[in-house]
Amino acid sequence: MPRRATKRGAERTALSTDCDVLICGASFAGLAVARELAGCGATVMIVDRYEVGERQTSACGIPTLWLEAMGLTEALQQTFGELVVHAPHAEVRYGLPWTFSTFDYRTLCGLLAAQGEGFGFETATVGGRTGFTVHTDRGDISAPLVVDALGWRRVLGAGENVQPPDALLSRGLEVHPFGSGTDMEIWIDRAYVPAGYGWSFPAAGELRIGVGSFDPRYHVREPTVRLARDLKADTVRYQGNWIPHALRDATEDGVFFAGDSAGHCLPLTAEGIRTALYFGLACGRELREVIRGAQTREQALARYRAFSSSHARPFRWMLRVQRLVPRVDPRVLGASLRAIERQRFIHWAFRHYLEVAHPRFVASTRRSASQLTVRAAA
Repeated sequence: MPRRATKRGAERTALSTDCDVLICGASFAGLAVARELAGCGATVMIVDRYEVGERQTSACGIPTLWLEAMGLTEALQQTFGELVVHAPHAEVRYGLPWTFSTFDYRTLCGLLAAQGEGFGFETATVGGRTGFTVHTDRGDISAPLVVDALGWRRVLGAGENVQPPDALLSRGLEVHPFGSGTDMEIWIDRAYVPAGYGWSFPAAGELRIGVGSFDPRYHVREPTVRLARDLKADTVRYQGNWIPHALRDATEDGVFFAGDSAGHCLPLTAEGIRTALYFGLACGRELREVIRGAQTREQALARYRAFSSSHARPFRWMLRVQRLVPRVDPRVLGASLRAIERQRFIHWAFRHYLEVAHPRFVASTRRSASQLTVRAAA
């Protein structure tokens, strides 16, 4: 088992400090917030239980355009122009209007952290907050601007959060055997999971093979092992996580939420990396305006909440499809997959899908709340 790089023993000193912006969570969303605050003149601190880039929890795939727009192509491992979908009564190959790439998690996080140059970082476990003072296992940190990018647990939310299996969460698990492949593949097959899908994403020397269940009560270890064995792959290097599949309020009681803590993972596909970057950038831009005195914290909260809420329509539609697919007869599903194989339709559908969190946002300027609604929701 790998040894965690977090502070231990004598290095794990008491932590009690103040800062201008406190970001809880050092993965995609938290690092994207910090990126937008680089050079703003404020004291920015990130705290996380793990070192930056230490704990991968996803298959690490993203539209290649996002890696290019963010200047993160050094982390790229393998690129795909097609998606292969397997179902009991159909196997289809969709040519995509844009490519999808797998990447190395540690490298990407390191590159993203470098773009947010100037923030402080400490390893600490966040346990909650009182007002704008966040409690960690190493002490308290106070800041007038607080971001929760800690994931689905929404640790800094007010009151008790709904926990699995009652929460709107999917369950995912994957293995990472050494190997190679040329196709990005999806299995929609109730033989593996009643409601959900399996996947295999090659990543330049390893395969990321897993199963996700839309129903959190359905355990996925056995079907993950079975899918890997069906693909003649070793069942090694496990990783798993809970995956939100519904938007939550992006602000609460003065705190900003980004990524999984705000339910920013897309339903149906469970794609959450580009949305974590997208909403993290938006959050960071609002915080930057507070720091330079252009708006108050309350105005930033209202604007960021409006930005997140403006995406509700595509999230709702994708959640409806997520709930519909398991109810469709497998023969009808197979016929439907073949019917939408026409290139014109595929290009239309995937272009709309990309619009939900388009990489053009990386280079965009901050706009009024009325202009923030995504085109896909129009």
